[in-house]
Amino acid sequence: MPPFFILKVLFMVKLKIGIVPVTAFQQNCALIWNEDTMKGVVIDPGGDVPNILSAIEQAGITVENILLTHGHLDHVGGAMELKKALGVEIIGPHIDDKPNCESVEETAQKYGLGDTMKNCTPDRWLEEGETVSIGGADFEVYHCPGHAPGHVIFYSAAHKFAHVGDVLFRGSVGRTDLPGGDHDQLIASIKNKVLPLGDDVNFLCGHGPGGTLGEERQTNPFLQ
Repeated sequence: MPPFFILKVLFMVKLKIGIVPVTAFQQNCALIWNEDTMKGVVIDPGGDVPNILSAIEQAGITVENILLTHGHLDHVGGAMELKKALGVEIIGPHIDDKPNCESVEETAQKYGLGDTMKNCTPDRWLEEGETVSIGGADFEVYHCPGHAPGHVIFYSAAHKFAHVGDVLFRGSVGRTDLPGGDHDQLIASIKNKVLPLGDDVNFLCGHGPGGTLGEERQTNPFLQ
């Protein structure tokens, strides 16, 4: 079985997505790159860095940055190791997730994961209203707290595509029983920031399959 699988999706002209499921949490570490330039980013390298590096080499990608949606261990646990291997910057999440980024090792011990995951120190925090470049395409940054205080999502209006991390899943929403979680805040983030992006927007999430915002608006039991 290959270390990752590629989603070649027509609605993302010239952009390609590769998914590397990492750690026992099966988190969707994403590689997104431009098919013409072969330049792109890694989003949420939670661990299993050798598998991520193998996927990057297999795809022939030049990674320009590491982007983080939030600071939970399954999303950032391998970020520092990957940064060292690639010589690139870590960008995001919002500074409100600094406590999560700094407690990865402590949390890993609680889950019995030993020293397999490391605390993360981003090179730059993100604010709502900023844009980040992914394969030469502009993605807007939205601060969407609730699952984690500093959670951000990335949205490309041109491609009608959003990477929503653990804010929204197909048929579900992010858990809010972890430190800093707030269910009401999460639902507000989804209804006030995510769903207004449009029913025709496709999304990739941090675990499991993605979907469209329209389908979630109509059928997700947590949003009715």
